[in-house]
Amino acid sequence: MNPITVAIVEDNAAFCASLEQIINASASCRCVCASRNAGDGLRAIARHRPQVVVMDINLPDLTGIECTARLKRQQPELQILILTVYNDARQIFRALEAGASGYLLKRSTPEEIVRAIVDVQAGGAPMSAEIARKVVQSFQQPAARAEEIAALTPRESEILQLLAEGHASKEIADEIGVSYTTVCTHLGNIYGKLQVRSRTAAVAKYLQSDKRTSGV
Repeated sequence: MNPITVAIVEDNAAFCASLEQIINASASCRCVCASRNAGDGLRAIARHRPQVVVMDINLPDLTGIECTARLKRQQPELQILILTVYNDARQIFRALEAGASGYLLKRSTPEEIVRAIVDVQAGGAPMSAEIARKVVQSFQQPAARAEEIAALTPRESEILQLLAEGHASKEIADEIGVSYTTVCTHLGNIYGKLQVRSRTAAVAKYLQSDKRTSGV
């Protein structure tokens, strides 16, 4: 299996170098670019097209959250893992709403960081334990409105159901007999119709919808 391609956006030079070493020391991951600010990161990511981005929040130009939102608009299939010192609820929820699929604290071990990269690429939503607790305690994704569910095509509804069951994008492509790229295109359309920016938010909104439980 080919290693997961990873980009780093981190302004601290020493920590950025350490991350690069951690990623390249793993057989499952390979760092293809490392940037010290959002602007350079956006350009490098567009050029190298990694599968996963490890993103800091505190950057010298755009914030990591703003950079995440831009990347998700440009590449909906891109998986973004926030790695930061911030553990307050406001930053966590803003990052998730912007399109991040995982949120780790910088005190995570090298093994936890690599495992999170693998998990997020497989369709998971890895989080440090204390972050996960805050999400469970505080985050309530509004249920999808009837008109949002009604706007989904049958294929989009099928893909959203498979997402809710925990399937990764590649698994969904195999399941319904379409290409991975086609699934990513459908995901972008689903995010737009449900007014979310990540699979985590889309699934949460879908699962809390009364329309889903009533079979619509």
